[in-house]
Amino acid sequence: MARVTNTPATRRRRKKVLKLAKGYFGSKRSLYRTANEQVMRSLMYAYRDRKQNKRNFRKLWISRINAAAVANDFKYSKLVHGLSIANVELNRKVLADLAISEPAVFTNYVNLAKDAIANPTKYAKQVVAPKAEVKQAPKAEAKKDVANNVDLVAELSKLLVADLRPAAVEAGIENASSLKKAELVEALAKIGYNPNK
Repeated sequence: MARVTNTPATRRRRKKVLKLAKGYFGSKRSLYRTANEQVMRSLMYAYRDRKQNKRNFRKLWISRINAAAVANDFKYSKLVHGLSIANVELNRKVLADLAISEPAVFTNYVNLAKDAIANPTKYAKQVVAPKAEVKQAPKAEAKKDVANNVDLVAELSKLLVADLRPAAVEAGIENASSLKKAELVEALAKIGYNPNK
C-alpha cells in the first residue's frame, strides 16, 4: 500500500503557505515548494521593511517640517531646539501634520521657538523641592538627632541580615522574619537600637 503524505497536519501547513502566496506570479502561487521559498523571502523583506518604514516616515516628517519652517524664515534644527527649550512635547508626526493642515498654528509654534531661543530663562522649568515637616524641637537638637540616626543606620548596615533579624524579633518589630535588610535597618534605627550594647 502506498505511503500517505497528505495527513491533516501536512495539508494544513501547506494550505497556510499557499494562502500566504495568494496573488504571486506563476507557479509561486500554486506549487508548494516554489511558494514556500517565495513566502520565506517575502516574510524576510516584510520584517526588514517594517523597520525601514519607520525611518522613511521620519524622513518625510522632517522634510515637511523643514519646508514649513523655511517658509517662516527659520530652520528645522533651530525650531526643534527652540521647542525643547519652551517645553513643547510635540513629536515630528504631529508637527508635520500641523505644517500641512494648520499652517497658522505651525507659525505660532515657530514664533514660540524663536522667543524661547531669544529668552531661554523665561521658559526654564522651576523645580520646587517639597518642604520637609519639622517638629517643634530646637534646631540644634534636631541636627544632633539626624546625625545620630545617620551614624546608627551606617552601623546597622554593616551587620548581616542573620544578626539583624534576631535583634528585630527581640525588639518586637512586626513581621521581622520576612523583612529585607534595608527595612530591618530602618525599623531598628527608628526605635534607636544600638548594636554595640
